[in-house]
Amino acid sequence: MEKFRRSLERFERAFRKFEEILGNPLFEEVFSEDFQIEILTKRFEYTFEAMWKAIKEFLCLRGIECYSPRSCFESLLKEGLISQDYEENLYEMLLIRKFLVQIYDEETAKKYYKEIKKDIYYQIFKEVLTALRAHSMGAF
Repeated sequence: MEKFRRSLERFERAFRKFEEILGNPLFEEVFSEDFQIEILTKRFEYTFEAMWKAIKEFLCLRGIECYSPRSCFESLLKEGLISQDYEENLYEMLLIRKFLVQIYDEETAKKYYKEIKKDIYYQIFKEVLTALRAHSMGAF
């Protein structure tokens, strides 16, 4: 249970930092486009990693083993902890994260920056966090 709580806290901190950038009206005015891309993509990547690891620890408490983001997402959806409507978007997030790690040119970085700014990814992070928080309050 302690490992899950630490993972959940990491996810909450990462989400707050991601949210801080998305919700800041001065972000695009103050920083150059290159810096915006770098900051937001790294915060997305970090939040994604923290999210799937919190999911993994949560599922472990329920006796469900998962070893990768994909298998954790499959189990999360199967358990009904978030809406099935997000299934496709969860896997898109997985691909975005995979490509972010391998960005070698500016055009690719810009493409994924625009994707990350879409509200759907923010909503998924928020819904997963809300679901994990709610279940952490109750008994497993």
